[in-house]
Amino acid sequence: MSDDRVFTYNGGAVPPGETQNIRYGISETYLGDPVRIPVTIVNGERDGPTVFLTAAAHGDELNGIEVVREVAHDWDLSSLCGTLVCLPVLNVPGFIAQKRYLPVYDRDLNRSFPGEPGSTSSKRMADQIYSNFIAPCDFGLDFHTSTRGRTNMLHVRGDMTDDGVHRLSMAFGSKVIIDSDGPSGTLRGEATADGVPTITIEMGEAHRFQRPLIDDALEGVRSVFAEYGLLDTDTVRWPGWRTIVAGAGEKTWLRADSGGIVDTHFESGSLVREGERIATITNPFKEDAVGVEAPFTGLLIGLLENPVVYPGNPLCHLVEIDESTRRAIETGDAPKPVGQPSAADRDR
Repeated sequence: MSDDRVFTYNGGAVPPGETQNIRYGISETYLGDPVRIPVTIVNGERDGPTVFLTAAAHGDELNGIEVVREVAHDWDLSSLCGTLVCLPVLNVPGFIAQKRYLPVYDRDLNRSFPGEPGSTSSKRMADQIYSNFIAPCDFGLDFHTSTRGRTNMLHVRGDMTDDGVHRLSMAFGSKVIIDSDGPSGTLRGEATADGVPTITIEMGEAHRFQRPLIDDALEGVRSVFAEYGLLDTDTVRWPGWRTIVAGAGEKTWLRADSGGIVDTHFESGSLVREGERIATITNPFKEDAVGVEAPFTGLLIGLLENPVVYPGNPLCHLVEIDESTRRAIETGDAPKPVGQPSAADRDR
C-alpha cells in the first residue's frame, strides 16, 4: 500500500477503504480533563482529493453541524474517490456552553488559525486542528451561520482572485458569492493562503437547525463532489442565476440611526429596490417612526431577527446586483450566461 494514500494525523492513520470516528484531544479543561473534538475520516478505496468539511468554529452555529454529520454518516460513500475529513464541531467548549466564542477569555477560535503551539489557549487549539486535519487537505468547505439575532440567506464567501477558490465557489452552486479575503486568523483565509483553497458557506441563524438551508447546503456539497470527481453519480448544479459581489461599494450593512423596536418589511433573500423601505423603527408608543430605505437596488443577504436596536446596531446586509441578475430574480430563473462555462466544464 502506497504511503501517500494513507491519511495520517498525530496519533493515528486511516488506510484506503477505512473509516474512523475519533475524539481528538486538542486541550484540557480547568480540571485537567481532555477537550476532544469529534472527527470522522473516510478514506476511499480509489484515489482522489482530500477534502475537509468543518462547522461550529463558533459554538452556537448549528446548521453546518448537521450538514457535516449527514455527509459523513448518512451518505453512501462506498464509491468515494479520495478522502473526507469531517469535523462537525470545531469549538467544542463553545458548543457545550452554547456560546459563539471559546469560554476561555472569550477568544474567537475563528481568529486564531493557523494557531501556534506555544501561544494562547485558543491558538494552541487551532494549531492542533489545523496541523492535523486542515493542512493535509487539498481544499475545504467551512460552514457558518449569522450571529445571534440575525440571519443570512445561503451564500458563499471566498477570495475569487484565487483560482482554486474561484473553482470551488462556482462548483458549490450558490446564487450569491461574496468575493472577499478571509480576515486574518480565519480558517478560510489562512488555509487559502497556505495553498488549501477554502470557502465559507453562510446559512441561516444561530441556535437552531433550519432544514431547508441544510438541504440546500447538502446539494452544494454534492455539486462540489461532482466537480472534483469524489462521487461520479452526481452533477454540478447551476443555481438558475448567480451574482458575484466584489468591492466595498457593492455591499453594505444598514444600521439603525435611532433606538427602538424594528418592523422589517422583507425576508432574508428578498430583492429590494432603491428607495424602498426595508424597515421601520418606532418607540414603545409606536411614535416617532423612522424609516430605513434601500440606498440601491439589491439583495438582502442578511437580516435582523431580534427586533430591538440601539443606534448603530446592524439592521440588514444589502448587496448590489446588476440589471440582468435583477431580471433573472424577477422571472424566477435564468439560462446559464453565454460564454460562462460551468465549473464542471473547466479544467476537464
